[in-house]
Amino acid sequence: MTREVTVHPLVSPWGRFGLYSFFIDAPEPAIVDTGIASSPAEGMAPALEALGRRIEDVRWILLTHGHIDHVGGAHALWELTGRKARVVIHEDDATMLRSRRAHVEEYLAGRGRFLDDPEGEAKVAAAADAVISGEMEPALLVTGGETLTLGGDVTVSVHPIPGHTPGSVAYVLDGQRSVFVGDAVQVHGAANGFPGYADPVRYRTSLRYLRDEVRPQHLYLGHPYRTGGGDPYGVELDDEQAQRALQESLDIEARISAATQRYLDEGVRVTESACSPFALVAQELGYHGDPTLEPSPFFTTMHGYLTQYTRTLLGES
Repeated sequence: MTREVTVHPLVSPWGRFGLYSFFIDAPEPAIVDTGIASSPAEGMAPALEALGRRIEDVRWILLTHGHIDHVGGAHALWELTGRKARVVIHEDDATMLRSRRAHVEEYLAGRGRFLDDPEGEAKVAAAADAVISGEMEPALLVTGGETLTLGGDVTVSVHPIPGHTPGSVAYVLDGQRSVFVGDAVQVHGAANGFPGYADPVRYRTSLRYLRDEVRPQHLYLGHPYRTGGGDPYGVELDDEQAQRALQESLDIEARISAATQRYLDEGVRVTESACSPFALVAQELGYHGDPTLEPSPFFTTMHGYLTQYTRTLLGES
C-alpha cells in the first residue's frame, strides 16, 4: 500500500457501554464492527454524513468477532448499503451472525452455569431479539491468512487471534500497521472491571502474537479498556500505548492464571459471595465489581480456566 488510509471512530451508546465501530476511508469503504441494531442508522449514518461520506457507499463490513454488540447491527448496515457490502467474519464465530439462538447457547454453556438467575436464558434471548437487527449468512468466511482488497492498492490482511472468542480476528491495514482487534486485547476489562476471554491459553498466545509479530503502529479497540488504576486507554492507541496495553494484558492474565490455578488445586468451594464458586480468586485479585452484570466477564473467564484445568487433568490438549 502506497498511501495512508484515514480511519474514523464511530461511537454508539448502549447502556453503560460505548459501542465503537471504525470507518476505513478506502476506495471501497469498510466499517469494522457494527454495534447493535440501532447503531447504523442512529450513530454511523449521521457520523459519516458529517465527514462528507455516505453509508450507502460502504462496501465491506468487517466483523472482529461474533458478540452481540459487534454483530448486532450487521444486517441493518448491510440493508443501508443496498445489500452491496460484503460481510466478513471468521468461520468459528459465524454461527453468532446466522442465529440469535447461538447467543443464548453461548450463555448457557459458559457463564450462565455460575449465575444464579432462573430468568437468565430468557433475558439473553430477549436481548438477542432486541439488539440483533437480523440473522444472515456472511458473504465471506475467513480463517486467517486472507488478504482483502478495499479498492486500488489498499489491502487488509486477516489474522486469527482467538481467545476472547474462538473466531476473533485482527484486520490489519497493510503498509501502515493499523490493527483492528475488537475485544481481543482486554487489559483490565472495560466498564465491568475484569478481562473477559473464553480460552485463556489461546488468549495468551494471541496477545503474544500481536505484541511480537504484528506490532501495531495504530491499535483500535472495541471499547475503552482500563488500566489497573481504572483509567481508560481509549480506543485509538499509538505504537507505544499499544505495546503497553498488550504487555499489561499479558501481565494481568498471568496473575489471574496463577490465582485460579492455586484455587482449583485446592478445590472449588461454594460460598454466599456473588463471585461463588470463585470468590477467593476475586478476593486475591482485588476484584470488587458485580460479576452478575452482563456480559459477565468474570464468570466467562473463570469458566475458561476451569475448562482448561479439567482438560489438563484428563490429559486432553
